Amino acid sequence: MSKIQLKRWNYGDGGLDKTRQPIIAILGHVDHGKTSLLDHVRSLGLESRSSVMDREAGGITQHIGATEVPAKILNELCAELLGGKIFDSPGLLFIDTPGHQSFSALRSRGGSLADIAILIVDINEGCKPQTIESMRILKESKTPFVIAANKVDRVHGWNCQKERSMAHSLRKQSKDAFDLFEQKYWKLVGQFAEHGFNIERYDKVKDFTKDVAVVPISAREGEGIQDLLAVVIGLAERYLIEKLSDIEGSGEGTVLEMKEERGLGKTLDVILHRGSIKKGDQIVLVTNEGGVLTRVKGMFSPRGMSEMRDAGNRWDDVDILHAASGLKISAVDLDGVLAGTTLRVVHNELEIKEAMQEANNESELSIELSEEGVCIKSDTVGGLEALSKELGSIGIPIRSATIGKVGRRDIRSVETSADPFHRVIMAFNTEILSDAENEIENSENNVKYISSDIIYRILEEHEEWIEIRKKEIEEENREEVIYPGRIRLLPDHTFRASKPAVVGVRVLGGRIQVGQRLLKNGNRIGRIKSIRTGQDSIKESIQGTEVAVAIDGVTIGRQIEEGDELLVDIPEFHARKLHKMDLTSSEREVLDELLFIHRKKDHFWGR
Repeated sequence: MSKIQLKRWNYGDGGLDKTRQPIIAILGHVDHGKTSLLDHVRSLGLESRSSVMDREAGGITQHIGATEVPAKILNELCAELLGGKIFDSPGLLFIDTPGHQSFSALRSRGGSLADIAILIVDINEGCKPQTIESMRILKESKTPFVIAANKVDRVHGWNCQKERSMAHSLRKQSKDAFDLFEQKYWKLVGQFAEHGFNIERYDKVKDFTKDVAVVPISAREGEGIQDLLAVVIGLAERYLIEKLSDIEGSGEGTVLEMKEERGLGKTLDVILHRGSIKKGDQIVLVTNEGGVLTRVKGMFSPRGMSEMRDAGNRWDDVDILHAASGLKISAVDLDGVLAGTTLRVVHNELEIKEAMQEANNESELSIELSEEGVCIKSDTVGGLEALSKELGSIGIPIRSATIGKVGRRDIRSVETSADPFHRVIMAFNTEILSDAENEIENSENNVKYISSDIIYRILEEHEEWIEIRKKEIEEENREEVIYPGRIRLLPDHTFRASKPAVVGVRVLGGRIQVGQRLLKNGNRIGRIKSIRTGQDSIKESIQGTEVAVAIDGVTIGRQIEEGDELLVDIPEFHARKLHKMDLTSSEREVLDELLFIHRKKDHFWGR
């Protein structure tokens, strides 16, 4: 990027005298470099801190972190690119959204808390599931973003220099390395185009309102970081002046997490995005039961450029803070405060009344519930609403929508559903309690539990489960139960080696039936085509009998040998039926072995 191009953003023209610092969210697929990028940012300047990986154990932790980078450091880092100009903003406030965390939860008065996002993508791997999920969320929340094409240092032949600007780096590459980079870049262009985004390398963008800028970087070496920060803050100052200037009035923030801290009791981690807050202020918070009024007892700010979730003991006790900033608050009556909701500072009875009304409205989820439908869970309000919106778009009704971990009450609420396709719990970004797992195992109504930190994966798994369940119900309605069994291939009793293989067997346990699949060492290796005794064809044979079986899909001497013992497999929904039946000891033994094999891959198989 040239100095001329940067100058057209009009840094230092005095247009942003009274502004807050832009809030920047970092999103991207796991292992694509979010933590490395933030670690490098935090290593800048005299106030730098060591890597997250090097912090002492037992430090303060949280799911979403915040890091403030002062303008002084930004100006020093980007001086070469700015050509004597300076940033007008007081700095940048970075929000780290780990792979398991919903960006949807970061809300500010109904919109996105972040002013701008950095979507980090490994240029060598391209778009991955969480990249696509991030794109969807950014589009829905209408959040402007910049793409950081990370790990250029891993492009074969790339000449990487620590801390160098990408504007210089691109001119220093060999033709082969640059051609390989271009190949990966254009593949990225195509992938983003599939999702409705026009992307362009940052130094070639003519209109930032039409094209998404791509900044190649190496987060590990720091190459291109100054270009990325220059683009981000330049966009914020050019296109978000009105939003950044909205700093007057009572303090307002987004609650990231409520947790217990030694010596402080229950605390809230908050991003203050408007106004100011001071020790002793009254605040209105949102709980499951509605609004609650309390008072700030203590406030703490991460020292220097320490990141909130890893600040350890580097917290300063402060009396007042201004937007935008990350802080920790201690207060009474914090039980039940919902993550992803709004904290409002109030000063008089009228403000308290208005804030309580808004908090009550916020506690009432904007999710349409039905008498029949699925159960959904999430760790935050935003996550719950994001999942419900997706389900609504494909016509899936919701019976229950609550925040928190999946418990026994959730299982019981869906297992009584009249519609077998509604006996499902979808958990986004949250866990299941052990007693709820036991409840699923003991349920006789085929409750399905689906969990992921990516919404579209939940939807995909639900769609697959629906198809499987439909087939199961069809087969349950027309077939008798299939029993497990164990057979041994008898020596010197091979009548045909293949197409199909025909061999004499002894039924060692349970029973065998035509159509059943066979397992060897836990792997499927064929299907029983027919069973014969003498000249007669039969449909099944029980323990202790010797019969000839025709087996499709195997060759004697290759997949199976004379003397082998094979298990006779059963469909999953028959395993559930067999649990409740009076089986012989040999049938029960084979069933237990089959359950052990299948549950290595699927913990809930046959439950």
